[in-house]
Amino acid sequence: MIQKIFSYIIPIKIFKKKSARSKIIEVTWANGELVLDSENTNYSYGSLQRILRYGLRNIGYDKILEMDHILLLGVAGGSVVKTLVDEIEYKGKITGVEIDSEMIQVANQYFNLNKIEQLELVIDDAFEFVLKTKDKYNLIIIDVFEDTNMPNFLFEKFFLDRICTLLKDEGFILFNTMILDEAHNVRNRKYISEINPKMFKAKMLPRIEVHNELIIINKVA
Repeated sequence: MIQKIFSYIIPIKIFKKKSARSKIIEVTWANGELVLDSENTNYSYGSLQRILRYGLRNIGYDKILEMDHILLLGVAGGSVVKTLVDEIEYKGKITGVEIDSEMIQVANQYFNLNKIEQLELVIDDAFEFVLKTKDKYNLIIIDVFEDTNMPNFLFEKFFLDRICTLLKDEGFILFNTMILDEAHNVRNRKYISEINPKMFKAKMLPRIEVHNELIIINKVA
């Protein structure tokens, strides 16, 4: 495909639409791969896929392969799903929760998300879903953004306590956060300090992209 070849020289935008939730959704050929972006940040594939792959590798691919059920809060184009299924060859169930139905339409059209049989997609608010779900999960991936903004509820102790109760023994939370200023640094450190050290181990991974910091929480058996 000629667009793919030329994208090694210059990014080629092939799709753009306005979205009530994400403001702008763009699909672009960049360095030979399709990426999904909002107005100011990468939503799927590209740098975001590298970030979450780094977090999954830190947890351990061998551990992930033994898991039964993974919850993904914030699906966008589904790059982390592709990492799990295509690269790690994870065979268990994935439940993906995405608030923006237009984003899912784009993900299905350009990234074939609806062809992944083990993926159950739920159009819902992440906060609402977490309150309602009766399931327990081996891994909860939190990747919820509105462009470069992260909703405040993600950092509230109530939400932290709730997602921790949804973890199976020895389960993990992988939380992708964005650091744009010192206030965000303070926010992340406060978040870590509120995790119960008797029941959970928590760490922040050194940044591999400029603005993203990963927090990993592990439930101690």
